Amino acid sequence: MVAGLGEIGRPIAGLLRRAVPTMGYDIDARRMRRADRPDGADCSILHVCIPFTPSFADDVRGLARRFSPECVAVHSTVSPNTTRFLQASMRVPVIYSATTGVHRRMTYDLKRYTKFYAIERAAPRREWAARLYARTVRRAGMRPRRMSTPVTLELAKVLCDTSYYGWLINYAQLTNLIAREHGVDYDEMWEYAAPIHRFLGNRPKMFPGYIGGHCVIPNLALVGDRRIAQVKEINDAYLKRIPNARAINRKYEGKIRRSRDS
Repeated sequence: MVAGLGEIGRPIAGLLRRAVPTMGYDIDARRMRRADRPDGADCSILHVCIPFTPSFADDVRGLARRFSPECVAVHSTVSPNTTRFLQASMRVPVIYSATTGVHRRMTYDLKRYTKFYAIERAAPRREWAARLYARTVRRAGMRPRRMSTPVTLELAKVLCDTSYYGWLINYAQLTNLIAREHGVDYDEMWEYAAPIHRFLGNRPKMFPGYIGGHCVIPNLALVGDRRIAQVKEINDAYLKRIPNARAINRKYEGKIRRSRDS
C-alpha cells in the first residue's frame, strides 16, 4: 500500500507494482486508479509518502489504523527523531527511507540513487522488517542500503542533500555579487575553477540564481537550527540586491538539466 500519490508516492507505487501487488491511496480520489480499492485488503508494508506537516504523526497513525499493515515505511522528508516518535506510539515496526531525486524524473532517480533506510533498535520484529523492506524495494528495481539509525538518515536527507545544495548556491550568489561590484563576468571568473573541478571534483560551479521550489528552503525548518537557517537569509538578501535573480535561473536551466541528466 502506498499512501500519498503525489510526486514521490506515484513513482514509488509505479515501481512497486512491477514487483509486488500494490495499491495506492490518496485523499484526492482523482489520483487513485480504478483498481485501487484499499479498504479491507491485506497490507504487508504501508509506504507513507505524504507531506510533512504538524499533524504528520497523527496522519501516519491514522493510516496505520485504517490499513493495518505489518510494517510502515516512511519515504517523506521529516524532522529529526520523527521515526523514533512514531515507533514509540506504534506496535508495528517503522522504517525510515529517505527519497532522493528530481520530481520530474523521480522513477529514473529512484532506480539510480541508493535507497537508504533505517529502523529503530527498539522496533518490534526489527530484523524481519528490515529484510522485508530491502527485499521488496530491490525487487522493484531500487538499491537498498541500511543505515545505523533513522535519525542519522533523517539528518542526512536535509543536511547532506537539500541544505548542502542550498549552501552551494549561496556561495554562487555571494561570488556573483562580488563579481558584479568589480565589473567582472561571473561565468568567465568561474572558468578558473573548471579544470580544478575536473580533476579534484571539489570546485563545483553553481548557478547564481534565487533558490525557489519547495525542497531546499522549506526543509531548513525541519532541523530548526540557526546555523543552516542562514541559507534562507542569504537567499532573501540576494533577491533584494539582485531583483531579477529569478530570471538568472532560466539562463542556466538548460545547462543544469543537461548536467543532471548525464
